[in-house]
Amino acid sequence: MRPRIAADYRTLLWVMIAPALVALQFARPALVPYLWWVSAYFALACGVIAHNHNHCPTFKGKLQNQIFGNWISIFYGYPTFAWIPTHNLNHHKYVNRAGDATITWRYTNRHNLLVAVTYFFVSSYWQSDPIKFFIRKAKKENPSLYRRILLQYTIWGGAHLSLLALSIALHGLKTGLYVYVMTLLIPAFFALWTIMLFNYDQHVHTDPWSKHNHSRSWDGKLLNFLLFNNGYHAAHHENPGVHWSKLAEVHAVLAPKIDPALIERSLAWYWTREYLVALFVPSMGSKQIGRAPFDAPDGNAVNVASADVDVGEAGTNAQMVSP
Repeated sequence: MRPRIAADYRTLLWVMIAPALVALQFARPALVPYLWWVSAYFALACGVIAHNHNHCPTFKGKLQNQIFGNWISIFYGYPTFAWIPTHNLNHHKYVNRAGDATITWRYTNRHNLLVAVTYFFVSSYWQSDPIKFFIRKAKKENPSLYRRILLQYTIWGGAHLSLLALSIALHGLKTGLYVYVMTLLIPAFFALWTIMLFNYDQHVHTDPWSKHNHSRSWDGKLLNFLLFNNGYHAAHHENPGVHWSKLAEVHAVLAPKIDPALIERSLAWYWTREYLVALFVPSMGSKQIGRAPFDAPDGNAVNVASADVDVGEAGTNAQMVSP
């Protein structure tokens, strides 16, 4: 299975390391305290890879892409088809405006630690609507897609149940549960929670009505290496079909057009400043850039559950390959 673009050989390497780490910890539970956090990083990387894969398919063949999507869902923690209704067809369409299931201002436009750490639970609840609507519409209008969605759920859930059973069979109930939870369950939750936190930080206090100030970006080299250029978020939103390996070049062109307050270098410093220092020095916290996301010209919101979703071509378009 050769990737379409050479840069994705690193993607494949990361996707092979993730299960290798799990296998090593299953074989040697004594290593779990030292390696579980590494598995958490690779689960997060699989989530980023799932995002990239849904925008720009990793392989040429449809079957190869479907197999790949099913495989990474095991480590990422959820069937990868869900990126289509919640992200590709919703978030990229509304970009933190009314109608976006992942809006950062659901109950408040304040930016603080409490809102940030609970964003996962709020966003997950509201993203369930477009997911359920997408599944219902696929069942009615695209039976082939519906079967692929069911297959993803079966593979994802079946794999986790099988791995839990294997861990218990190898190590007994207590140690088996411990090994499974630390190597798969916690990393998967960490991946899902962290990806949503990234989405929150990438859009809170930005201006969704602006041509270029709709997203916050990070241009640090280490972060973008570890997360496959996910830091170049404005560049991605304006060019969603561009392969992740090209986003640094796109960002370099866009950067002069973006408000400097929306380009960060260090994620660690950003989190420290926003969620620790700003508690004592409020002026260090972010400020709303431009127009607030809820300040719509006509004041009308959009029903996210019934937002435009075309399932007729899902699974064939470049950004919908995973199912």
